[in-house]
Amino acid sequence: MRFRIKNRRSEKRSESELLESYRMGGDPEVLGELYSRYLHLVYGVCMKYLKNREDARDGVMQIFEKLVIEIPKHKIENFSNWLHVVTKNYCLMQLRSEKSLRRKFEEWINDSSFFMETHIYLHPLDEDEVSEDIGKALEDCIERLKEHQKLCIRQFYYEDRCYDEIALNLGLDEKKVKSYLQNGKRNLKLCLEEKNVGKE
Repeated sequence: MRFRIKNRRSEKRSESELLESYRMGGDPEVLGELYSRYLHLVYGVCMKYLKNREDARDGVMQIFEKLVIEIPKHKIENFSNWLHVVTKNYCLMQLRSEKSLRRKFEEWINDSSFFMETHIYLHPLDEDEVSEDIGKALEDCIERLKEHQKLCIRQFYYEDRCYDEIALNLGLDEKKVKSYLQNGKRNLKLCLEEKNVGKE
């Protein structure tokens, strides 16, 4: 969606008028009109945190989509301040997700029962040494898992959920969850082994 103001009349509409109009009608064009006034703010904050133009541009679009859902949930008195907070939180979540991927990989490679049994000998890695290629390899292997294995792996390792929470979320028996996790971890090991991840 292109964010632009279409006519002079719309330029005269205040921030509060546009917010109210969007609340009443849910017209994405109205929201786009409002959002276009703050693109520089959103892009600037994204660049500050994400340090990447492509990621910042993606952030601008994803934050707009987020506003469609979030605006009706909140009483917003100062849109620019609220938008700044939303943008900052989005960026922090993106950074946390990236660090989580690296951290979980490090946890797995330090879990002797997870890796040593398959003779994947990996050197200790610090955050700077966990390359983008390794992260992509792990993500690709997770995506290759069967659906329930993938869901259980993501919820257990990435969302720190326990067996009963996962069982409730997925409508499964706890024994099934444990089975999917066990099989998922085994398949991850095989996939990473095939990719020669961490081998000399």
